[in-house]
Amino acid sequence: MAVAPALPVSGTVTGAVECRITETGTVIARFRLTARPREWNPRSRTWHDGTPVIYICTVWRDLARNAAESLTDGVAVLVHGRITEVRDNTLWLSVDDLGISLRQRIAYTEASLPSPAAAAPISAPPAAAAPSPAASRDSRPPWWAAARTQGWTAAITGPAGTSAEAR
Repeated sequence: MAVAPALPVSGTVTGAVECRITETGTVIARFRLTARPREWNPRSRTWHDGTPVIYICTVWRDLARNAAESLTDGVAVLVHGRITEVRDNTLWLSVDDLGISLRQRIAYTEASLPSPAAAAPISAPPAAAAPSPAASRDSRPPWWAAARTQGWTAAITGPAGTSAEAR
């Protein structure tokens, strides 16, 4: 039996992800994906949204578990999968790989999550110690001005011959 070629699809998750576990313990998740291809109109010389293409995506095992935890309605995703069926103007995909599109949002992985200190509130300095408005506009580090006046050689070698990476 010939295997269908895998194809990439970019679209938006429409609705909630349905997740279930089979009797053998295999996790299966299913979600709707709507792709709106852009089409060029040569008469008006503009781009416009084409006819939406609807996909029913099925994911298995760890990918299904991760999809159920990560995807919500309205999230733009990139899917890599094979067409398994065409029914009622809907394409059914068996998904091999799945990723969240970074076009409209920032995504964090477990390794790149910001530290809790990043969310700590920043307290304002006491009124007497407040910097002047001119000083607050210049956020460059102290070594920057010296490196600039010395033709940037100080930025490369650093003070006392140390490299910029060592500082």
